[in-house]
Amino acid sequence: MAFFLSKLLWMIANPANVMGLLALLATVAALLRWRRLMVGTLMLLLALCTAMTVTPLPNAVLAALELRFPQPDLGKLPKVDGIIVLGGAVDTNRSGDFNTLVVTDAAERLLALSDLSRRFPNAKLVMTGGSANIDRDGALMEADLVRDKFLPMVGIDPGRVIFERDSRNTDENARFSAALVKPQPGDVWLLVTSAYHMPRAVGIFRHQGWPVVPYPVDYGSSRDSPISFDLLGGMQNFYWASREWIGLVYYRLLGRTDSLFPGP
Repeated sequence: MAFFLSKLLWMIANPANVMGLLALLATVAALLRWRRLMVGTLMLLLALCTAMTVTPLPNAVLAALELRFPQPDLGKLPKVDGIIVLGGAVDTNRSGDFNTLVVTDAAERLLALSDLSRRFPNAKLVMTGGSANIDRDGALMEADLVRDKFLPMVGIDPGRVIFERDSRNTDENARFSAALVKPQPGDVWLLVTSAYHMPRAVGIFRHQGWPVVPYPVDYGSSRDSPISFDLLGGMQNFYWASREWIGLVYYRLLGRTDSLFPGP
């Protein structure tokens, strides 16, 4: 139920959907000659477009997430027993449609898997990710696509990787992977996911009793040019940031994390 509720909640809160509904409401108000409602809705829509384009808001809310956990100095770690990579780097639907590997904006997660596997040849490797589709009948699983399509591209032996293919979200990533690998006290595990997603992911793994070393990748914010005069770029940053902030609140309310904004 929580999985379906999260899908519904995001469908309502998605900034692009909100702006689309405002545009629709303004159109209906104009047709019905409801002048006040039309003007008010258009002003709100204009304000949102302005905030996405000529203010530092989209960059700021994304950067707050991405800078929460810096990338670790791997040379200072006493050891690395395992590396776990969260799904989200593969577009499973399009991969199936075109019978090839189609990656998402989070493809750096797979690049990190390739890189870290060479740096730590004795570490366990875990790729966790199934399908986030509500209807999973016939759906391709991300872990399967990584095994069959990506690993042969980069020369990694699939036999070295543990594949968790049933999870639909980060909470299940942590729970199902822990059941597979049974991490022991004192083990050092690197957790690879997008930087904006790292606070929630770390909080979930900690709540499961699995302390991890965050290895964030896939940065989208900027320290030098927060204003881009790019509506689509601003909306994209705000999309991912708002999704994650809502997720942090939602998971805290469900008791799946021990703090609202997990930190180092």
